[in-house]
Amino acid sequence: MAAKTVIDLKDMYKNVVMKKLQEKFNYKNVHQIPRIEKIVINRGVGETISNSKAIQSTIEEFELLFGQKPIVLTAKKSIAGFKLREGMKIGCKVTLRSDKMYLFLNKLVNVILPKIRDFRGVSNKAFDKEGNYTLGIREQLIFPEINFDKVDKARGFNISFVTNTKSIEESSELLRLLGMPFRRN
Repeated sequence: MAAKTVIDLKDMYKNVVMKKLQEKFNYKNVHQIPRIEKIVINRGVGETISNSKAIQSTIEEFELLFGQKPIVLTAKKSIAGFKLREGMKIGCKVTLRSDKMYLFLNKLVNVILPKIRDFRGVSNKAFDKEGNYTLGIREQLIFPEINFDKVDKARGFNISFVTNTKSIEESSELLRLLGMPFRRN
């Protein structure tokens, strides 16, 4: 069933979203139409200084949630005030593309975000100048795959939607048409 959902979301993009974006922004070429190129999910795990198991639990959670092994991020330089040494593991990131990207987007919009208590939509002010959108999740417990008994601490992460657009208006319209529930101001 999950594979069917990915195909449906891809088809929806190709058959519905692309046409609406082309009409709204008057694109002459189909290659001008905005698209999501990738979704990058990352988590900084600053507590690895005192708890070395924190990074391992993050790796296991990312493999479970996103279906691929994360890249472990290391400190580029030592900072004595934070007790941080160069080369120390400080976080993880995963880059989703193609089918995994559409599968995650569908799960995020239709399952995870509606599970958030008192959810009224995501902020429409989290775009950068190039039209990329970043969303913060406060805890991993809202994902249905997570087993509450195995979680040692609630940790959040950032989700960045990298688009090929050059404006915030194009990017927000693309994400809205793909189902992102933006807050009404």
